[in-house]
Amino acid sequence: MYRLNKTALKILRAEVQKCSGNDQVSKIEQEIVSKRLEKLSQEKGSPAELDELRDSVIDIYPQFSEKVLKQAAKANQPSGIFRKIKWATILLGGSAGILWLINLPYPMIRWPVAKTAPILLLPSYINMDHHYREAIKNLEQADQLINQATSAVDIEQGTLKAKAAQKNLDNLPVWFLGYYPQAYCNFFGCTWKFTVDEFETARQRVARIEAIAFQDKNALKPLVQAEQLVTIARQQYEKAITIKDKENAIASWQAAIDQLEQIPDATFAGESAQTKLKAYQRDFDNARIGTFIAAAQEFDLEAEKIQATQPKAASELWEQALKRLNQIPTENPRYLEAQRLLAGYQVKLKTVVDPRSDTYIEAAKQFALAAAKASQNPPHSVAKWEQIAKLWRKSIDQLENIRVEEPGYVAAQKLLAEYQTNLGIIETRRTAESEAQASLAAANEQIQSLIASPPSEPQQFKGRIQGIINRLKTIQAGTTAYPEAQKLLASAQKKLQN
Repeated sequence: MYRLNKTALKILRAEVQKCSGNDQVSKIEQEIVSKRLEKLSQEKGSPAELDELRDSVIDIYPQFSEKVLKQAAKANQPSGIFRKIKWATILLGGSAGILWLINLPYPMIRWPVAKTAPILLLPSYINMDHHYREAIKNLEQADQLINQATSAVDIEQGTLKAKAAQKNLDNLPVWFLGYYPQAYCNFFGCTWKFTVDEFETARQRVARIEAIAFQDKNALKPLVQAEQLVTIARQQYEKAITIKDKENAIASWQAAIDQLEQIPDATFAGESAQTKLKAYQRDFDNARIGTFIAAAQEFDLEAEKIQATQPKAASELWEQALKRLNQIPTENPRYLEAQRLLAGYQVKLKTVVDPRSDTYIEAAKQFALAAAKASQNPPHSVAKWEQIAKLWRKSIDQLENIRVEEPGYVAAQKLLAEYQTNLGIIETRRTAESEAQASLAAANEQIQSLIASPPSEPQQFKGRIQGIINRLKTIQAGTTAYPEAQKLLASAQKKLQN
């Protein structure tokens, strides 16, 4: 006899169709429930009752009709003639009926029998041993399927295995463990000890696995939804004609990626999302940067057309172009392309707004750029620091040519404050380098003098060594003299200790 007959299966399938939608998530849910029902219809054993049928559908479809479940459970029961035969067999079976009675899970019946004729309890012992081993097996399979899941099907199968393990544990009478677990083990000659603690541990493990499965199932829905949103946004972007449409698609694309990032990492869906995010983010960045550049070029073309007649409107368009290009990060492959466009648009914008101050500011920036490049990879010599300081002074001189009444005055003052700060830093570095070179030269002279005429008294010798050490310690890090000073310092300290 199969656990779910065709009539009951047909009733349940019809209700599943009513509860399902037409989207991708609903199709997955429908497939999961259908597989559960199909499995019951292929298993042999006692007919599935109302609670088991409800467990098969209620976690996916909370709205599943209770009336339909009861109808299916009733249709799944064997006909009246079979039930009568079953009870007649039990009642008329004589010794078989007595054996069934004394194997019931009631201590007041089993305890006297266990003392006098324990062999009569063999059927229930075999049944308990079977459920114990099945519980362990199902638990291991559930653990593997849930914690090493490779698909949504694994999670579903792991959930079913956890439920099967729970049913096996429910068939193990806990009272038995408190009465005579030792006799049970001796009777079979078993080597394992099934105790109350082990039973509780197994139950806790089932609960933990079911909780993980529940979290995984909950996370699968936002994963599917986010992936659908990414696909839709990508399609919208590819079909977009205007820059505005492209930017709207980019915004939707970003929202979908944000939703993927919010899926908990500890779930199977979270791991899948993290794996896919790299590809999604790469495609999104390419589309986003491409849109920025395309928008900037479009603004530039429009500004060129109206520059002569509408200079203010043209300047606003170039400002929009600069705003888009400034959002392109330095690590992006198209950054240099964006910077070339940026430089050209800045020249056009400043020509329209303020040609005179633009020239001075541009010249100041060129000197500042040269100074910044020259400052790279310090330390430098005193002469090099002086050369860098001259570049900063020239940059400052250019900015000081811009008068208060000119439109570029405020921008020039901001740059002026920054460049004067940089000049002060360079002057400090030059002074430190000059002092370090002087201290190193003085220390070398002291060393040569000590070598040429060492004192005869040890205390005098150590005093002169200490003087050299004190001189070397004044040399600051970040100067060209510092590495050599550190070597001499180590040598002098070693001499002092000998």
